[in-house]
This record gives sequence, C-alpha cells and structure tokens, in this order.
Amino acid sequence: MAQPEINNLAVLAAAIASMVIGFLWYGPFFGKQWKKLMGFTDKGMKAMKITPVQAMIGGFAATLLMSYILAHFVDYAEATTVMKGIEAGFWIWLGFVATVQIGMVLWEGKPFKLFALNTLHYLVALAVMASILAVWR
Repeated sequence: MAQPEINNLAVLAAAIASMVIGFLWYGPFFGKQWKKLMGFTDKGMKAMKITPVQAMIGGFAATLLMSYILAHFVDYAEATTVMKGIEAGFWIWLGFVATVQIGMVLWEGKPFKLFALNTLHYLVALAVMASILAVWR
C-alpha cells in the first residue's frame, strides 16, 4: 500500500471546521433539543466532573485524530473534488458512524430522535471535513 499524501494544514482546517459545526449544531441550532433528549439540566451540567474547557480540549484532540485518519481514506479514495469528498464522507459515515450509533437506540434505549440528531451531526461534519481534505492537497 502506497504512503498517502497528507496535508497537515488541511487536517487542521478540517478539524477546526468540525469543531465549528459541532459548536453550532449543539449550541444555537439544536442545543435545547439535545439537552432535553439527553435529560440534561443547567444545574446538572454545571455539576459535571469535567469542565467545558477540558471537554473542548479532549474533543479537539479526538477530532484532530479523526481528521488525520479521514485524510487517509480520502487519499485512498482518490477524492479530489468537493463532491468526491462529500461522497467519501458519506460512505465513512454510513459504514462506521451510523452503524455504530444505532446501538444507542437498540441496546441503550435512547430515543431515535437523539440518534438522528447526533448521527446527522457526524454526517455533516464528515462531509465538510472530507471535502476540505479532498480539495486541499
């Protein structure tokens, strides 16, 4: 297998884009619905063991790793356009995210609406990330 060509700035940009999408998704766009579906209250969120800053740092580290791995898949798929990036992001989402996330409904008894909200976030994030990685070589 050939060594993939990875643009580290594109990896960083894709990770930042994903974090912005997540901030908007779980903030102004769907934050109230997400908190309700999760059963969170403002008081309960303040009592969490991890601070928001710690959560953001950990989340960014995980997103940066995801972006780096996604860059490999985008390279292997020879995706070099926005549409091919979206396609690569979709297949990664369908094969690895949606299939794993459905377990929250099947095994954990979580509402389907929560599955849809979380999983669609990943679809959008992966499509945007893969598009960035496809065109910025």
